Amino acid sequence: MPDIQHSIQIAAAPAAVFPLVATAAGFRQWWAADVEESARAVDLGFFKRATIYRLRLSNSAPSASADWICETGKEWSGTHIVFHLEAGGPGTVLRFQHANWQSATDYFTSCNTTWGALMFRLKAAAEGKSPGPLFLADSMSY
Repeated sequence: MPDIQHSIQIAAAPAAVFPLVATAAGFRQWWAADVEESARAVDLGFFKRATIYRLRLSNSAPSASADWICETGKEWSGTHIVFHLEAGGPGTVLRFQHANWQSATDYFTSCNTTWGALMFRLKAAAEGKSPGPLFLADSMSY
């Protein structure tokens, strides 16, 4: 099964990065504007909610890691989105993985490209630059 992997150096402590990858409020700062939170899951809506990814936090360790299981979404169902934070250099090394894809389709490749862009938005948010979400709530695209 193919996995998407990225790594990025962030000039912020792991404690500052963790809420951005482990909470709905954090996702709104760099990923998607259309984020709904329930007691058990986070729903991210894209393209006027034509696509909804439901994520459930399956495991987390404050300031160290957040592992989300994708429960819905085109080719995402059953995949894991993992953010691993390591203190290093002048802040944090974020090791990202979107794992357990069924195959390396064109959509997989497109998501890999998008995740690369999202890593830089996450970095900017953690470093206090307020990039806002890549995907706006009322747009058909990013």
